[in-house]
Amino acid sequence: MYVKTDRPGVTYGCNNVEGAAEELLKWTKMGPKWRKAVQLCIDAMEDRVTPEEARKGFEAAAKEEGVLRTVD
Repeated sequence: MYVKTDRPGVTYGCNNVEGAAEELLKWTKMGPKWRKAVQLCIDAMEDRVTPEEARKGFEAAAKEEGVLRTVD
């Protein structure tokens, strides 16, 4: 999954839970989906949820932040 970054024209290809957690910490909107995604990333790193659950949370947070990049 790709998300826009704060650098114009640069996207970040997120392919692991640790990277998703690091990217979440850079975002400005820390709404409910962001908080859930952060918790899911922590839970995934501690084997309490699957990486797929964390990915879905990250995707929802990216949509909330307005940075989800769709591949054409």
